Amino acid sequence: MTSYKQLQELVAIDSPSGYTKKAEDYCFDLLQNLGWKPSKTNKNAVKCSFGEKPTLAIAAHIDTLGAIVTGFNANGTLSTSLIGSVSLNQAEGEYVTIYTLEGKSFTGTYLLNNPAKHANKNLGTTVRSIENMHIRLDEEVSSVDDLKNLGIRIGDIICLDTRYQELESGFIKSRFMDNKAGCFVLFELARKLQGKNVPVEIFFSNYEEVGHGGTCGYADTIEELLVIDMGVIGDDCEGTESKCSICAKDSTGPYDYEMRKKLTLLAEQQNIPHQVDVFPYYGSDGSAALRAGNDFRVALIGPGVSASHGVERTHKKGIEATIDLCMAYIETM
Repeated sequence: MTSYKQLQELVAIDSPSGYTKKAEDYCFDLLQNLGWKPSKTNKNAVKCSFGEKPTLAIAAHIDTLGAIVTGFNANGTLSTSLIGSVSLNQAEGEYVTIYTLEGKSFTGTYLLNNPAKHANKNLGTTVRSIENMHIRLDEEVSSVDDLKNLGIRIGDIICLDTRYQELESGFIKSRFMDNKAGCFVLFELARKLQGKNVPVEIFFSNYEEVGHGGTCGYADTIEELLVIDMGVIGDDCEGTESKCSICAKDSTGPYDYEMRKKLTLLAEQQNIPHQVDVFPYYGSDGSAALRAGNDFRVALIGPGVSASHGVERTHKKGIEATIDLCMAYIETM
């Protein structure tokens, strides 16, 4: 039975885009402990080859959504700017941690301005925007000077609590299954391929949520890029949490037809739970790699994730189907 301890540990490491060093080091150390020789790119993405002259890169991203401090409000609260496309309706009421340059941390809560039901008759109808929300710190502060005296600065990183739970039903509910579940797939590939020599490189990108994680840093010999990222679940999509989604097209265009065909036929032949799907409002590291001019064939697969960019949930069956499909693809090389 697969242990998900390493997924839980990775989820527990706060890593919004731009603040990913601890997550990078976790991935690097894990690969070293498995006997591999990982390295880092100049942008500090972590990569590891399982053989000489790899032709297939399999990528997932360790960075997540988050926010950043942009100002100090007169009442002692913080104004913010988002890192990535956080759903504010689902961030409201979320506990957060703010990290300072000196290494201090402070907790707080994301709230609508004037958040008391007994003081705001429009509380239920107000459209949430970054301009009318704030962070209430768990400190006795009531002025700009109070905030500055704590050592908080403009630019300090804000991380949302993940609330990770692994349930007996097989569901895992937590923020940032997009895409730490994908990173866990890479961990399992590294474990399953111990002692083997295959022309495969795994790649942990660290800026996907802001659009440039997958642009560069791969081995010079790469011909195909298989991106592992969340499968969309929604009214206009066909995927489920217990299957591996195979993306035919997203908002940036179609993925490589021949790679998709091969993945689909392998899934059918080996009875791997899967669903070919189209994601209407989505982009990936594969999209970024192609926009950057890489001469790769690119495909995208991943476990279905409910309530993406909000209070997410996936299922072990979907994660394990993704691992199985990756292994099936590698075994054809």
